[in-house]
Amino acid sequence: MSADPGMKNLRGLHLLLTYGCTSACDHCFVYGSPRSDVVFTIAQVKELIRQAREVPSITTFYFEGGEPFLYYALLVEGIRLARAAGYDCGIVSNAFWAVSVEDALLYLRPLAELGIVDLSLSDDELHRDPDSPYRAENARIAAEKLGMPVGKICLEPPHVVKSDKRGGEPIIGGGILFKGRAADNLTADLPTKPAGLFTECYEEDFRDVRRVHVDPFGWTHICQGITPGNLFEKPLKEIIADYDPQQEPIIGPILRGGPIALAREYSVDAGERFVDACQMCFLTRRALLDRFPNKIAPRRVYGLTPDAKQ
Repeated sequence: MSADPGMKNLRGLHLLLTYGCTSACDHCFVYGSPRSDVVFTIAQVKELIRQAREVPSITTFYFEGGEPFLYYALLVEGIRLARAAGYDCGIVSNAFWAVSVEDALLYLRPLAELGIVDLSLSDDELHRDPDSPYRAENARIAAEKLGMPVGKICLEPPHVVKSDKRGGEPIIGGGILFKGRAADNLTADLPTKPAGLFTECYEEDFRDVRRVHVDPFGWTHICQGITPGNLFEKPLKEIIADYDPQQEPIIGPILRGGPIALAREYSVDAGERFVDACQMCFLTRRALLDRFPNKIAPRRVYGLTPDAKQ
């Protein structure tokens, strides 16, 4: 076994409560879509909490999506159960429900009473409804009135920033990682680099995993679409105990040499140039889906099911 901590320091479970969303944003990691009705059941939420209680290091549950407020009753009950089990709880939302401050108070009051530790609101050009641009602000005002901790997630459309160094590579600004739908929809006209330069993953610590996302199918995601196992098929505590990053068929090569090492390990030709390491990794993994169905999943995160389409 590796000397790396692996998943033994796991602190947070982030529930992808649903893949459904009010939008199908071009930058979405998980191909969220209004066409998707994939959602946790309350029985599955209870099972996840039960399994989490067998892992003493876990302290936090986040409820995300997609858009978790689409299933408001499930969201409230899931948080009530997690709080009753002793977990801190946070939420990530696009605030579609905050038509006014008064409406936002209606939605947030039951959650504030449960003791939410964080409400993160997507508030930027990529999420904002031009016909109703103040919903995130309405939600922020309501949250502050209720004493609920609140913050913003702000991204920008990808754009080229000139390098400060003469002759240096251009930098892509905006904060978007080119995986999920962004790998397909947002790379046109952006500068690219040769595949051979992508020798590391800078975004995830596969050696010391502190949080995982869990989707309604039971897949645990260290990075969206990279899974060490399905907790509806194998208990979470066993997934954690058995996780050895160096021996994982997808993670191991990435640790040894980044996306280019993953492509070379399995003779995948995903292309010669990419916008960033995430795009190369994502397209390489998509080419390997059928070969590693229990390590690269689910297919909808790779845009390969009808409900993932716009």
